[in-house]
Amino acid sequence: MDSITQAALGATVAGAIAGKRCNAKVLLAGAALGTLPDLDVMLDYGDAISNTIKHRGFSHSLFLLPPFALLLSWLYTRLRPDSFWSFTRVSVLTVSVLVTHTLLDAMTTYGTQLLWPIHGYFEVSNIFIIDPIYTVPLLIAIIVALFSKSRGGRWCQAMVILSSLYSIWGYAAQQHIIDRVEHNLQAQNLPTQNVLVTPTPFNTVLWRVVVRNKNNYWEGLASLLDDDESINFVSRPLGDWPMQEKPSTLLGLKAFSHDFLNYHEENGALIVTDLRLGLANHLSFQFVLAQRDKQGSWQLVDKPTRHPSGERGLDKLNVLWERLKGDQSIDANLQRLDLSATN
Repeated sequence: MDSITQAALGATVAGAIAGKRCNAKVLLAGAALGTLPDLDVMLDYGDAISNTIKHRGFSHSLFLLPPFALLLSWLYTRLRPDSFWSFTRVSVLTVSVLVTHTLLDAMTTYGTQLLWPIHGYFEVSNIFIIDPIYTVPLLIAIIVALFSKSRGGRWCQAMVILSSLYSIWGYAAQQHIIDRVEHNLQAQNLPTQNVLVTPTPFNTVLWRVVVRNKNNYWEGLASLLDDDESINFVSRPLGDWPMQEKPSTLLGLKAFSHDFLNYHEENGALIVTDLRLGLANHLSFQFVLAQRDKQGSWQLVDKPTRHPSGERGLDKLNVLWERLKGDQSIDANLQRLDLSATN
């Protein structure tokens, strides 16, 4: 999730545990702890792909976070002994804040290495990386807690529960869409393996569906408010990796994306795109892995770089809003679901 949400979640979890002892210092400590795992973005692993796929690694591991939280708790109680904030209470707070951070990240599509150093990316994809409906209740709890010491802890407890229920709602909505997708794939004779269902920006009502096989992928939209249960899928080629040599960065990207990758050439550059993150022609993660030389042969670049993408489609959110409300005619009007088109 975004940094504001993680800080807000950390603050409200801390306030909920503190209860009547909730105050500005507790909220600030929770916000700082809630932000701590994401400081790994400051590390440079040498190239754009490595920086992407190694984020949410060791700093998000359920094997490392609890012992690290216990160490922090021990240091705090040694330096600031307090009859109420015992080692046990501080430990419950720090473990809860750090673990909820990584579990929330795992609900997004990006992928979180929950079991690092055991390799593997985990994602539920039931909530978008920025969702105001999840975040705003947490911010309300923080505001109330800052101005009302007597009610702050209860508000934090209530809003943590409310946001948690929203994430559960997101999962239930996703499962409903998955059932609908399965019926559509069978009816349209499309592949039923390698299917991704993920929320579109800022909501859990309109969902993006991506299906792939060896040579192609299909993309469609499905809203909980659709009157027609059918899904309009658009087919596109996946492309191929053109060289026999496969660099470690490509293998890492394949693992990170679960092989939801597209390959295409643009101005003599080989662009590899993660199909999971973004929408249609506005996909967030695109990388340059090779360039054509003067003879027209492909040559690997020394360091993969981030390729500018069309992810800045905020001015087209009105189109998504109309689609969210169930206007399936937009699927055709969007010209292959390209948000650069006008409604």
